Amino acid sequence: MKYFSLIWSALFRSKTRTLLTLLSVVAAFLLFGLLDSVRVAFNSGGSVAGADRLVVASRLSITQMLPYSLLTRIESTSGVKKTTYAAWFGGIYKDPKNFFPNFSVGPGYLDMYPEYIIDPAQVKAWEADRTGAIVGENLAKRFGWKVGDTIPLQATIFPQKDGSNAWPLTLRGTFKLADSKRKGEENQLLFHWKYFDEANQYVNGQIGWYMVKLDNVDHATRVARAIDAISANSAHETKTQTEQAFNQSFAKQFADIGLIVTAIMGAVFFTLLLLTGNTMAQAVRERIPELAVLKTLGFTNGTVLVLVLVESVLLIVLGGTLGMLIATAIIPVLSAGTGGMLALPTIPAQTWGLGLALMVGIGLVVGALPATRAMRLKIVDALAGR
Repeated sequence: MKYFSLIWSALFRSKTRTLLTLLSVVAAFLLFGLLDSVRVAFNSGGSVAGADRLVVASRLSITQMLPYSLLTRIESTSGVKKTTYAAWFGGIYKDPKNFFPNFSVGPGYLDMYPEYIIDPAQVKAWEADRTGAIVGENLAKRFGWKVGDTIPLQATIFPQKDGSNAWPLTLRGTFKLADSKRKGEENQLLFHWKYFDEANQYVNGQIGWYMVKLDNVDHATRVARAIDAISANSAHETKTQTEQAFNQSFAKQFADIGLIVTAIMGAVFFTLLLLTGNTMAQAVRERIPELAVLKTLGFTNGTVLVLVLVESVLLIVLGGTLGMLIATAIIPVLSAGTGGMLALPTIPAQTWGLGLALMVGIGLVVGALPATRAMRLKIVDALAGR
């Protein structure tokens, strides 16, 4: 662009003001890059390996348990190849801050997940041990657990029949996943539902959700409807959905990530609009005589309008790009710190696209009023100081 040097000089006419404004833009888009990447990670598509899996949970809430008696009827549904079940336990290890997912699971649960890589001998040992547990490799490394160790899990919801909150489990095996995007699944603990059902004080003969493997992935919708029809108009109506949809709804128990990100970034960008808008208005106001000279030299109203708009967009794009580049460097460190709970090797392309669109959009909005004022400027009045 032949006027780029002119725009650049105008942008850094007041270096201190421009640098402070740039730092504000950098901070805003650094925050955006980090938060939106987390949102995309939570809402990302499911694994191809689980395309033939459905989850049957309560229509009311995934915290509402279902009767074990549904198992045989679900198994007999046309299109169902295999069925098992699981229940959220919610135990803690030593301290509440040591949170990780832990479930009681039914027979054949690991068969539902052929992508879980585990020594068959360990699976056999686990199945033979009533109080045995299987954990992901990331979780075992996090706490230094070895096969054969006792894990003193403490109940927060389901005490034992004797009133004790202690649920000691023996580690019988660890599993891993080859897919780096699913390393977060290595942060879970699995133990036997039968042990949970026999030993817990409150809920017996109930499970949290059923896992269903289809004989044909193309029949998913039909099978889901048939399963939900089993308990229609009963006290335990079900909602059958894909594993991906179930995982997202499970995560939303703790927080609606999309809503949180939208609310925070809405406040941040509103503040950014006011700040950068004031910067651009002041910058144009200080250059009124210079703009009048440009018009005297033959610059049209349209050219002056574009020059100011480009200056505004350039200010936001420079700061925004730098902020997101810093976020790109930070995200792998944060991802590693979660032990695989969030698999974020870098900022997703979706976040970059949205970020660039926001940069241009904010730049145009911020520059609209100052640019319009510059376009309507009358040479005589400007040179006269009116």
